[in-house]
Amino acid sequence: MTEEVKPEEGKEEVTETKEEQKAVPEKFKKLVEEIEKMSVLDLSELVKVLEDKFGVSAATPMAFAAAPQGGSDDEGAADVKSTYDVELQSAGNAKIAVIKLVREITGQGLKESKDIVDAAPKVVKAGVSKEEADELKKKLEEAGATVELK
Repeated sequence: MTEEVKPEEGKEEVTETKEEQKAVPEKFKKLVEEIEKMSVLDLSELVKVLEDKFGVSAATPMAFAAAPQGGSDDEGAADVKSTYDVELQSAGNAKIAVIKLVREITGQGLKESKDIVDAAPKVVKAGVSKEEADELKKKLEEAGATVELK
């Protein structure tokens, strides 16, 4: 009987550990509350600022930014389109030139840029202004790529 009690106690401890992982530390509560209030587009812009500030690249937030919007933010997002995603449809005949340009645009290494071009259609840069999106589209098309703004 004692053996049966120990596994149950162990299970309770595991449950408590999972609950503790979900809790937000006091020092981050205010920051988390502010982030919860932000729209997906604002979060995308925040990620870009943090990437530029600390010189890092975060692939997961880009996937998060590309996730479908839901909830109460749908009404505001439908009214105004202030940011665009530059999507590479194909590299065309000048694949090397397009890879070099993608490398310049994204700030990633040669291998990562080649992977983006090979995986087309693929978003090269997400959440940019209309002007920047048009400029990037023009550069990529001059290099021989087919590009779409979303």
